[in-house]
Amino acid sequence: MMLQHRGQDSAGIVTLDNSGTGGAFREHKANGLVSDVFDEGTMAYLEGEYAIGHVRYPTQGSSSAAEAQPFFVNAPFGIYLIHNGNLTNTEQLRQTVKGRDTVSYRRQIRTLSDSEVLLNVFADEVHRSHRDRPEMGDQALVFEACRATMMQAKGAYSVIQLINGVGLLAFRDEHGIRPLSLGKRVTAEGEDEWMVASEDVSFATLGYTKVREVSPGEAVLIDLDGKLHSEQCLPPRPTPCIFEYVYMARPDSVLTGISVYQMHLELGQRLARRIQGLMDNDGLEIDCVVPVPDAARSAAIEVAKCLNLPYREGLVKNRYVGRTFIMPDQRMREKSVRRKLNAMSEVFSGKNVLLVDDSIVRGTTMRQIIEMCRNAGAKKVYMASLSPPVRFPNVYGVDMPSRRELVAGSCEADECELKVCDHLRADGLYYQSLEDLVGAARAVSPNPDQVFDCSCFDGIYVTGDVDAAYLQELEERGRGSGRATLSDKAAALSSSG
Repeated sequence: MMLQHRGQDSAGIVTLDNSGTGGAFREHKANGLVSDVFDEGTMAYLEGEYAIGHVRYPTQGSSSAAEAQPFFVNAPFGIYLIHNGNLTNTEQLRQTVKGRDTVSYRRQIRTLSDSEVLLNVFADEVHRSHRDRPEMGDQALVFEACRATMMQAKGAYSVIQLINGVGLLAFRDEHGIRPLSLGKRVTAEGEDEWMVASEDVSFATLGYTKVREVSPGEAVLIDLDGKLHSEQCLPPRPTPCIFEYVYMARPDSVLTGISVYQMHLELGQRLARRIQGLMDNDGLEIDCVVPVPDAARSAAIEVAKCLNLPYREGLVKNRYVGRTFIMPDQRMREKSVRRKLNAMSEVFSGKNVLLVDDSIVRGTTMRQIIEMCRNAGAKKVYMASLSPPVRFPNVYGVDMPSRRELVAGSCEADECELKVCDHLRADGLYYQSLEDLVGAARAVSPNPDQVFDCSCFDGIYVTGDVDAAYLQELEERGRGSGRATLSDKAAALSSSG
């Protein structure tokens, strides 16, 4: 439930009960929110010492319950997998796995999900390593298979697997594009219990403390005795996705040592400096600052403080409507906006208002919000974004794959503000610069030279395998299916030994 913000399409939990002979998996997954999918009866059924859980919004495959995670393969061992991110060579891996002859079977992949492909690649590598080196112990076998899988898989992946007879395995691509953290708690008997999650906000609610992040290129195994083992499978090349800090992560999360909250304050200060210059030099008149709830609230407070302007909560949110950004399709996003927000005339009537949001992706939501503000009596509506124009697809696991869907997708960098402002029907639009976005992250980072993946802003893809032909293929798939094909999202896991 602490990671529900990362996906609202489906949820799933699998436990491993190791009390009997051979171990027993218990699984429950379905479409819907966590609170809808799980009740007292299902939780009573999900017994075991180890568990993995996942919340999903689909960016590859469909929204059907069949593609809800975790995914399972029976051989070898029996393995469940959850995955956050997106592979950029899914089809190549799919054909490789399907074309391989094993001793007694061919692998069958039942869905369009890249997560199921990744699971089968790993399972195949376990089988091949065991066949070629039968003397290897299970732990060495799993790490060897993990290394071989990571050498083949391209793109972004934070993965957690439950392996019968072995334990719980977590690993992360060498760039660390998607987050993954390790937590621990000590029982009254002095035994260590371990937990891995996309965001560390899930630790404290269960009594865990954050130990560290899973390093890019690292695999971590918690064996059936609760002992932690780790191996650096690939040399780390850390370039986390900067959009995680701007939009995806909760403000109380800390990713790569960066407090999301502190970064948003820094973004607010930098954005305020730019707007102050416009007020001083161009006569821009603003009466109050209003956040677009909820992600931009802390930054908007900082903008108001730095500009010495009143801060007002003018948009009231219905908390029973999900995040429009991660809803399965554009039609549902547009329908939900007016159910989600209401503009108060007491705040907007006769005022020049500055709206602050974390980003502008498709623009449809923001255009409706601006119209709401005008209908509530606003004299002028200005818009400020904590992030730069989103001009390029995110191919690493955020559902903004098609450039034609992006409101700034067809704009040159120097014309985005004017063209997008016109599309939104705002009286002014002010983007954060990419330099200030990266500068804000570095200012609150323990590593002031941290490099980030900024591909959705600058079109530079850190994995080096994304070119114009690949993006064109995604575009064509999106046109053919009504949505583009990318990947699954949001892994959370807990385990105890």
